[in-house]
Amino acid sequence: MPKVLLLNGSPHAKGCTATALEEMIGVFEQEGIETELIQVGNQSIRGCIACGSCARTGKCVFNDLVNETAAKLKAADGLVVGSPVYFSSPNGSILSFLDRLFYSSGETPMNDKVGAAVVSCRRGGNTASFDVLNKYFSIRGMPIATSTYWNQVHGFSAEDVRKDLEGLQTMRNLARNMVFLIRAIADAKEKYGVPKMERSSFTSFPDGK
Repeated sequence: MPKVLLLNGSPHAKGCTATALEEMIGVFEQEGIETELIQVGNQSIRGCIACGSCARTGKCVFNDLVNETAAKLKAADGLVVGSPVYFSSPNGSILSFLDRLFYSSGETPMNDKVGAAVVSCRRGGNTASFDVLNKYFSIRGMPIATSTYWNQVHGFSAEDVRKDLEGLQTMRNLARNMVFLIRAIADAKEKYGVPKMERSSFTSFPDGK
């Protein structure tokens, strides 16, 4: 059975972001997709310190929720990252989490996993935060799922978000698009395999030219 991991970057397990993710989970369950919701925003997550340990060991030097999730991500077919906007960008906890998750999972193929960003805010900052989250998927070659609008909901509380009928509709359509992509990728992998990824070139311009 295909599986999707959903990360809630909010410290509130029943808040605005969770409400949006729950709307997606309902569709996934209807479509026979297994889900696991991982609460990130209420954890104490250290940022990456560029120590390089993960390149040698295959996991982050800080053995916390990041390493637990990295192991689950290997077997997952999709990843949804949800975050509130508190002050001009995604929540700091989810950004630190994603830095370490994606960097330390460098040996895990990602181009057959579907990614989707979900953002919630009271009023503004959604599109900028949406762009930030999508860059994590694109740098690892992940197909990115879209919807009938940018993947966002609005509200100051979970009750407000439930009144955002277009936002909830966007979440349901996003989930359906993810299911479609996951199934299409599974079919293509069976027929053609996965795309070959070149890794031999690494240009850093150390001489400053």
